[in-house]
Amino acid sequence: MLSPALDPVNDEWSFLEIWIDPMQSPPYLLMLMGDRMGVCRVCDPVENYKVVLTSPSYEEAQLWLLEDEFEPINGRLSLSEVLGGS
Repeated sequence: MLSPALDPVNDEWSFLEIWIDPMQSPPYLLMLMGDRMGVCRVCDPVENYKVVLTSPSYEEAQLWLLEDEFEPINGRLSLSEVLGGS
């Protein structure tokens, strides 16, 4: 069964990271989003933000991306930064 598309605007998330596969031309991007409960989702912005992996932890999602030779882009966007919180 296919995972439903993620709504990055309305779904609750606490942080967002961008990961790239630099071996492809142009490099392929995936988004790693974590929620307040620690669950992480990897979604594909090219496929209307379809969730390609749901993981109970950041470490598991990170390992999955690294195994597929994705690399993180420096920096992490947090919801508190977007909303102007501390």
